[in-house]
Amino acid sequence: MTFVQLIDCRTDRFEELDRLMDQWVEQTRGRRTATHAVVGRDRGDTSHLVEIVEFPSYEEAMRNSKLPETDRIFREMTALCEGTPTFTDLDVVRDARLNADTAGRFFEVVTASYDLSPLADLVEEDYHDHDPKNEQDVVGLKALTRELDGWRASFDFRFRVEDRMAQGDRVCTRWTWEGIHKGDFLDIPATGKRATMTGMTVLRFSPSGKIAEGWWEYDRLGLLGQLGVLERPEL
Repeated sequence: MTFVQLIDCRTDRFEELDRLMDQWVEQTRGRRTATHAVVGRDRGDTSHLVEIVEFPSYEEAMRNSKLPETDRIFREMTALCEGTPTFTDLDVVRDARLNADTAGRFFEVVTASYDLSPLADLVEEDYHDHDPKNEQDVVGLKALTRELDGWRASFDFRFRVEDRMAQGDRVCTRWTWEGIHKGDFLDIPATGKRATMTGMTVLRFSPSGKIAEGWWEYDRLGLLGQLGVLERPEL
């Protein structure tokens, strides 16, 4: 179970505290178990700081606290603060990564056999799409829908998600695509062949939580080879 520790303190010496945190990050490289750290400053009281540190589990957090650098940095941190920092230990019971969830829903809708109208709830009207297959970028939700309908007319396919990573306003999905060639694709008549390809998609989200931009990279050459339209080079 993911574990989060909240460190609450007051200080007017944030720059020194910030440098101290940088030292800890550098000195514990390769040995610390913390996976994510965020520091927030109270808008109503700029001396009030809260650090949120995430660990894979409570046990990993305890391992981290036993590092000699952690103990030393904490003592130096206390010296910079007004009073002793307080700690709150939290077991994470819900972790909703909203943009990543929306990215997952996007791939589900694209693959579904029914119409693409649910995309209106996921994608901005002025969505901007970057696909190496296209000479010009696709701009607009309606244009994206036509592009996807073209793929769905050419193949019965599905995406299998291999990895998904979210950072800031972007979500990267590494996927495997599997399809059956049932209709014209790039002027290639239907072959009935099964094909697979791998690729990655980076989606950028707007402040409203909808998908605003997308970048696609995939093995198009490998796909064409499986459809039998590429000649094997002579050895």
